[in-house]
Amino acid sequence: MTPPRITAEAHLRRMADVLDEARQDPSPDVPPMSLLYGLQRLVPCECVSFSELDVPARVGFNDRDTVDEEDDAPMEAYWRWRHQHLQCEQVAQPHDSPETTQMADFLSVRELRNLPIYTEFLRPTPTIADIALPTAPGRTRVFQLFRKEGQPFKDHEMTTLRLLAPHLYEIYKEGTRRHRPPVRLTLRELDVLRCVARGMSTPQIAAQLVVSTSTVRKHLENAFGRLGVSSRTAAVARVFPEAEVL
Repeated sequence: MTPPRITAEAHLRRMADVLDEARQDPSPDVPPMSLLYGLQRLVPCECVSFSELDVPARVGFNDRDTVDEEDDAPMEAYWRWRHQHLQCEQVAQPHDSPETTQMADFLSVRELRNLPIYTEFLRPTPTIADIALPTAPGRTRVFQLFRKEGQPFKDHEMTTLRLLAPHLYEIYKEGTRRHRPPVRLTLRELDVLRCVARGMSTPQIAAQLVVSTSTVRKHLENAFGRLGVSSRTAAVARVFPEAEVL
């Protein structure tokens, strides 16, 4: 029996319901898992994930997905062959607003099958749609929807994701404001961390602020202590969860 056709109006109501559910979710997770499951209902797929990466440091954080099993894909294979993942390369480019792409925009499944990134990491779900949120240079912040090969995302599904994208970004920002405790740093420590968030090195920061490199390091050490973190990436993520504050 053929399932009933969903009208455009009904689909818009379902989209609004998913967004409302996420906004009312009391979970401290940012974004809440209810949003990932809601996306999976709107655009059926094998898995929906959210993750943030520090690309230069090759470190992932704030990872979650809708699949209960352990992910067996080795991350070392991802980092080794990441340059072949053209969609990831695009996601890592600076952007001021959410961007929506799918793997087919860059490579066909046939082309992808010939690459090590496919055999060592992406198989068996190489059909990927991304909603990339703005973030600091050198970092990515992205929702991903995964499908088995041979099941590309259709135009109306990509339109759904494009319509949702700015709302997902607002939910992310609302969540960070609601769940993160206030940050108390000196103005100089904030200046230093803003420079770090722009990808500047210690000598570059010293030149920018007209101080010595040892002073920059001291400000960073003090900021790490106040924030309870041990790395530049964690400090930037803690203080500047939203790209526009930079």
